[in-house]
Amino acid sequence: MDKKKLERIHKVRTLQLGLVRAEEVRANDRAQSESQLRARIAQLANAIAPSEVSTQGFSLVAAARFRDRLHQSAEAAEGRVRAAQAVATHAAEKTREAKRDQSAIEKLIDRADAQAVIREIRALENAPPSRKIRHDPC
Repeated sequence: MDKKKLERIHKVRTLQLGLVRAEEVRANDRAQSESQLRARIAQLANAIAPSEVSTQGFSLVAAARFRDRLHQSAEAAEGRVRAAQAVATHAAEKTREAKRDQSAIEKLIDRADAQAVIREIRALENAPPSRKIRHDPC
C-alpha cells in the first residue's frame, strides 16, 4: 500500500475511534445515572419504612402502597442498571477494537516508512559513484 492510502485509512480509523470513545463515555454516563437513580430509590424506600412511632392506619396503608411502588421501581431500576452496564461493557470492547485497528494502521505506516528508507539506502548503495574532480582553490 502506498503512504497516501495508509494515511487516509489512518484518518478514518482515528475518526472512528473518536466516535466509539464518545459512545463509550455516553454509555458510562448512562450506567452511572442509572446507578444513582437506583441508590435514590433505595434511600426513599428506607425513608418510608415503618417506624415505631404510632401513626394512623390510613397513613400506614398509604406508606405501604408507596413502599410497594418504590420496590417495583427499584426492581425496574436494577434491570436498567444491568442493561446500561452491559451496553457500557460492549462500548468498551468496541473502543478496544477501534484502538487496535488504529494501532495496526500506525504500524503499517511505520513499516512503510522504514521500507522507504531501506529502499533509498539501497538505491544510494547501488548508484554509480559520482566522482567530482576537485581542484585546489585558485
